[in-house]
Amino acid sequence: MGFLNWLQNLPYSIWLNESSSVWGYPMFLFLHTLGMSIVAGGTTMISFALLGLWPKAMPIRPLERIFPFLFWGFAVNVFTGVSILMKDATTTGANPDFYIKMVFVFVGFGLLLAIRRRVFRNPDLDVRPLPGGARLMAWGSLICWFAAIVAGRLIAYVGPVAGV
Repeated sequence: MGFLNWLQNLPYSIWLNESSSVWGYPMFLFLHTLGMSIVAGGTTMISFALLGLWPKAMPIRPLERIFPFLFWGFAVNVFTGVSILMKDATTTGANPDFYIKMVFVFVGFGLLLAIRRRVFRNPDLDVRPLPGGARLMAWGSLICWFAAIVAGRLIAYVGPVAGV
């Protein structure tokens, strides 16, 4: 708890918590939501394609071009998420929902990397059936991002409440 208290009392954390500027907490929350929509939305599109919800006449390989956007969205989420955590570290750090969210985020990102490596690096993609485990990874990815979003929203409503 000492580390979380130190983190919350850094000048940057105090500014984010106390600033009345739209460029403070509201902008970080907006950017976090934007990054989340890019990652979860793009990953959902890829997962749906792997599950067969993609036009049969269209190849899946062009979806690989989405990965740089997903990585940028994830980078935005890392920066804004750490900043939002720092704003109220003692409350968020004591909330089990935060740790549940983090597990789903890291597993979901790991699945995203595995899908890129095992599916999109396959030279026979769009020529032969999908590699083994592709559909399972797609389902796992969908579950992880859905659960991460739900757990993230529950942080505000379940567990310790900021300022109390």
